[in-house]
Amino acid sequence: MSNTFEMSMAGELIFFLGLQVKQFDDGIFISQSKYANKLVKKFGMKDLKHVQTPMSTSFKFDIDSDLNKVDHFLYRSIIGSLLYFAATRPDISFSVGVCARYQANLREQHILAVKRIIRYVNSTLNYGLRYSFESNSEIAGYTDADWAEVCRLITSK
Repeated sequence: MSNTFEMSMAGELIFFLGLQVKQFDDGIFISQSKYANKLVKKFGMKDLKHVQTPMSTSFKFDIDSDLNKVDHFLYRSIIGSLLYFAATRPDISFSVGVCARYQANLREQHILAVKRIIRYVNSTLNYGLRYSFESNSEIAGYTDADWAEVCRLITSK
């Protein structure tokens, strides 16, 4: 690549566009733990109890709820921050995507759902993506079968 483009070697890559990069002999680990810390502090969730999952398996949004309306600005700010953060956190992508659908008629239950995601992020600050240098060209995906139930509960009314 240096034959085609003008390049300079500034040392090992540690940060790139807000991503933290750790290089190992067998691969690369990419995370956003600094951003995660800022996110948790920004929305005042640092000292709250940690949760084990980003969304409760028994949770269901009720569009016609009589619960109090909430601040649209706060909700959209949280959703925007989480959408950016989900680039390196596939474990929250589904939950953030579900919450992002509900931005027109917000209720208290919606803000509680996104705050739960932030509490989950607070308990998993150092999670990220690991890319291996192995020459294996197969893509493997793993999932928790219980999340199928969450999909069914959220989409059915």
